[in-house]
Amino acid sequence: MYFAALLARTEDGWKASDTELDDVETLSDLADLARESSPEEDTVLVLIEQEDAWFGVVRVDGEEDPRIYVSDAAAAARSAYGELLLTDELLGREPGAADGPDLDELDLDGTEDGESEADDGDEEGGTGDAVPHSPVGDSEILDDLGISEKELRTLDAEDALGSIAEALGASEVLETVR
Repeated sequence: MYFAALLARTEDGWKASDTELDDVETLSDLADLARESSPEEDTVLVLIEQEDAWFGVVRVDGEEDPRIYVSDAAAAARSAYGELLLTDELLGREPGAADGPDLDELDLDGTEDGESEADDGDEEGGTGDAVPHSPVGDSEILDDLGISEKELRTLDAEDALGSIAEALGASEVLETVR
């Protein structure tokens, strides 16, 4: 189960709104959605979580490029919403690099049922582009808002958004849209 919310910082504090990401296809679309929620070009945080698996924070400050943090890149990569956040740049890949093996390059020699001739990972084209089971992105994304890099990295996916909202003083407004 997914949950996504926008937290916009205003003169009067944080304003929360839940959001549907069904029409969002790219990170640029997500940033535009965040900007639309705050006409004053204030800081907007897009908080996304997949229950007990991963969470992500996208920070949009006015017209600046969005900043992204994802708690577990491999878990997020298996999610349609996570794939929005996992840009080539964030994963340290060349833009436009293939996401998986080129099917024309595969040697289908009867081992395609999950068997492997060499299960040692040393074969050519191995796991060099694998998505890590670790946080990726800007871990200092919330430093100026009172959540240090260390605190962000230690958050458990199960209650991360609540912990972030609490540290921001926005837990009540987040709960109203949850």
